[in-house]
Amino acid sequence: MVTQRVMAIVGAGHVGGRAAQTLREAGWRGGIALIGAEPHLPYERPPLSKGLLTGERAAVQCGLRDPEAWREDAIEHVVATVQSFDPVARVLYLADGRTIEYEALLLATGGHARRLSIPGASEPGVQCLRTLDDAAALGGRLTPGSNVVVVGGGFIGLEVAASARVRGCEVTVVEGGARLLGRAVPAPIAASAQDLHARNGVTIRLKSAPRAFERRDGDTRGTLAVTLDDGDVLHADSVIVGIGIEPADEIARAAGLDVERGILVDETLETSARGVFAAGDVAVFPSRFGAHRIRQETWHNAETQARVAARNMLGARDAYGELPWFWSDQYDHQLQVAGEPALGSRSIVRTLDSGAQIHFDLDGEGRLVGASGFGLASALAREMRLARMLVERGAPIDGEQLANPEVKLKSLL
Repeated sequence: MVTQRVMAIVGAGHVGGRAAQTLREAGWRGGIALIGAEPHLPYERPPLSKGLLTGERAAVQCGLRDPEAWREDAIEHVVATVQSFDPVARVLYLADGRTIEYEALLLATGGHARRLSIPGASEPGVQCLRTLDDAAALGGRLTPGSNVVVVGGGFIGLEVAASARVRGCEVTVVEGGARLLGRAVPAPIAASAQDLHARNGVTIRLKSAPRAFERRDGDTRGTLAVTLDDGDVLHADSVIVGIGIEPADEIARAAGLDVERGILVDETLETSARGVFAAGDVAVFPSRFGAHRIRQETWHNAETQARVAARNMLGARDAYGELPWFWSDQYDHQLQVAGEPALGSRSIVRTLDSGAQIHFDLDGEGRLVGASGFGLASALAREMRLARMLVERGAPIDGEQLANPEVKLKSLL
């Protein structure tokens, strides 16, 4: 099919790039406009807080595909900001005055890193970690012996803390909650993660928050004074703020689409405007476990939703039904979560010979709705793969068998 209108994708990150690739693989021969504000071709984000910071990976190795592949597929990478769009006329309006007429549109706008609204938050040396450029700026400052303060004890914050320790930095994590990782994992797993970081030399301050960052007169080291809410003062060469993201749903909201802390989509990832789809961090989609909706900020979600959205842009009506799943690498350990553990009413703990633990969450009908595991990556991977398959199946299961490490998970499938 040839048309003057293009398949337009707003957001040239993981979702946008994979969707553009899928459009070609699915047979679209018309134009594809992949529009993003960053100058970089699509790349994966997980290495930003890990391999890029430790020096184990280079920026070029984070690319979603070889640069030549985009040219071979005639995918136009437009470096620009989309100011607005008209879902009726099917026109995108760019900030530089250009317009793009589209056949179908995918909003893969991701999110904006949350920032602190306190004195000194814009001081040099205080930054978030969201882009390749952010990682490059931070990596250059992670030198042995430097003091690093990480604000936020979630996944990104802990990954940065681990990477900084690998580089020989002195690290303090400041977390406002009573424990690490919020409600994302069971409390025992959060405690195990805290113990792992403490064993690796990270200082953790719970129930604590920064009140100001200041470069004080006479400090010949050029460091930042980080004043906490209890009056204590930390000294930092670098401050990384990792307190989550806000979904970038501004242009969708302005265009009149249904938005609720993200862009609302149906099971096909189509928005309230016909021919306009959304996927990735910004999409709020139906849960496979009930009538509620969820939003996922994960590699797996980006990878799988991009492909479904692209096929549906071409007229398919595929329903998205992937099981939520994510992982986090910290030192030689890995944390994985599959499904929606928060939906469980009963938790079963399985302890492996390696000391790793998997927490299985069952709902009121005895169905497995989530599994969370933490331990040595080498020991956890296979067991969590089987755990994911059990959650995927969604059938009632015997809790005593789950708890018994002598009963092979494979036998329960």
